[in-house]
Amino acid sequence: MRIVAVVVAYNRRELMIGTLDALAAQTRPVDAVLVVDNASTDGSAEEAAAHPAVTEVVTLTRNTGGAGGFSAGMAHALMALSAEAIWLMDDDTAPTPNALEELEKAWRAYPGKLALASSRVVWTDGRDHPMNTQRQRLGASRSRRRRAHRAGGVPIRTGSFVSLLVDAHTAWRYRLPLADYFIWSDDLEYSARLLRHGHGILVPSSVTVHHTKAFAAALRSPGDRFYYEVRNKLWTFFKSPAFGPAEAVIYFGYTLAGWVGAIARSSERKRLLRAARRGLRDGLRRRPRPNAEVLAGQGRLSAEVAAVDARAVGP
Repeated sequence: MRIVAVVVAYNRRELMIGTLDALAAQTRPVDAVLVVDNASTDGSAEEAAAHPAVTEVVTLTRNTGGAGGFSAGMAHALMALSAEAIWLMDDDTAPTPNALEELEKAWRAYPGKLALASSRVVWTDGRDHPMNTQRQRLGASRSRRRRAHRAGGVPIRTGSFVSLLVDAHTAWRYRLPLADYFIWSDDLEYSARLLRHGHGILVPSSVTVHHTKAFAAALRSPGDRFYYEVRNKLWTFFKSPAFGPAEAVIYFGYTLAGWVGAIARSSERKRLLRAARRGLRDGLRRRPRPNAEVLAGQGRLSAEVAAVDARAVGP
C-alpha cells in the first residue's frame, strides 16, 4: 500500500519541523510526504523543502485554513502522487515512531474494507487529548464490533485530521473536505460523510502527540473563532449528508449544550455571543461553497481539486 502523508502548515515552523522529524522516524517508512503551505510568512515552506523527509511542497497563494489545505493536499496526493492511502495531519502533530506501522497492521487485519483508520491522540503528557475525542459509532452491530476487535480497534463514527489514514478508493468516491469551513469541524464533516455507510476504526496502539499550547478542548478560549464552531456545526448537522436525521439531532443536542457551557464559563461572553450570532446567521442562511470556487486561483491545485470532486459519485 502506497501511503502519502499530507501535512498542512501555517506559520508554525518549529512545530512543523517536529512533525517532519517524526515522519522521518517511522518504523514503517512513509512512501511520500507532501507539505501544503498555507501562504506562511515564517519560512515554513522553505524549511519544509529542505527537510529530507519531504517529497514535495505545494504553496497556496493565500491562507485557506486547515480545510482548504487538506482539500488541496488530498487532491494532489490522489492526482499527482499515486496515493493508495492518505495520512492526514496538522503541523503540530508528532506521530510516535510506530504510529503508521500500527495503523497499517490494523488496516490489513480488518476483515473487510476500511474507509479510514485513526490514531489515538494524546497531549504532551500522555493523556488523551480532549480536543481530538473521536466519536464511537452509536449502536454498532455485534459484527462491526467483532471486526474492529479483530484488528485491534474500535468502530468509530468520526475521526480527526490529527493522524487520519484515508483509503484512496474511498476518497475518489466522495467529495473532498469542504474548504469553505476554513477551520474547525472540517474533519468531523468529512469523516462522518465517509463513515455514514463505510467502516472506520480507532487504533489505540497507534499514538500521535498533539502539541497544543494547553490541555483543553477547542471551546476553552475560542474568541472570535467561535463563529466557525457555530456556523460549521450547523452546516455539518443540517446541510450535509454526513449524518442521518436522528444522529444529527442527538449530536446537535450535545453540541448545543457545549456552546451554552462555553459561553457561561467565558470571561468574554459578549464576544462569544456576537460570534455565535454571526455563526447562526451564516450557518442557517448559507451553504458551503463548492471547493472549486473557494480554492480558485491556485493554479494546478485548483484544477486537481475540481477534477477529484467532479469524479465523485458520493456526496
